[in-house]
Amino acid sequence: MAAPLPQLAGLPPQQQPPPGALREISPVFLCRIGQETVQDIVTRTMEIFQITRATQLPNGVTQSHAVYQDRFGKLQEHLRQLALLFRKLRLLYERCVEMTSDLQEVPTELVPYVGEELVSVRSEPCSPGVIQERQEVLEKVHQKNQEMKVLMDQMRNLLWDVNAMLTLRK
Repeated sequence: MAAPLPQLAGLPPQQQPPPGALREISPVFLCRIGQETVQDIVTRTMEIFQITRATQLPNGVTQSHAVYQDRFGKLQEHLRQLALLFRKLRLLYERCVEMTSDLQEVPTELVPYVGEELVSVRSEPCSPGVIQERQEVLEKVHQKNQEMKVLMDQMRNLLWDVNAMLTLRK
């Protein structure tokens, strides 16, 4: 039996599970809450960066102490909220791991990495058409992986060139 999660109290009413369902919260529902929490974390982080960007560093000119205190208070509040969101995300993660620890299957990757051999799985014999189609799909996946690798190498080289040009300008 699972105890109700304390962080559910902060959810809007439309996202609250029915009162009797608190003991039967599914991992999918927890993941949805986690996804929303991650979105909140990103939003708060962007707000922190905006506040930080708008803050003028002291340069000897007297700035209003009230403006500084206001921005500092907002920044502190955002950082406090961010810490709470990370704690909430950690609780959701631990709860989800706890609820899914009894699953027998380990999730596998949808697209294998290039050069990585596929683990053979016991299966019933397939028709030659199915085997041929599977081979074609695997070839396409390997080709896409190769194209992605080439693209990533090109982008890496481009970034190196841009960084080299920027360092020469200084």
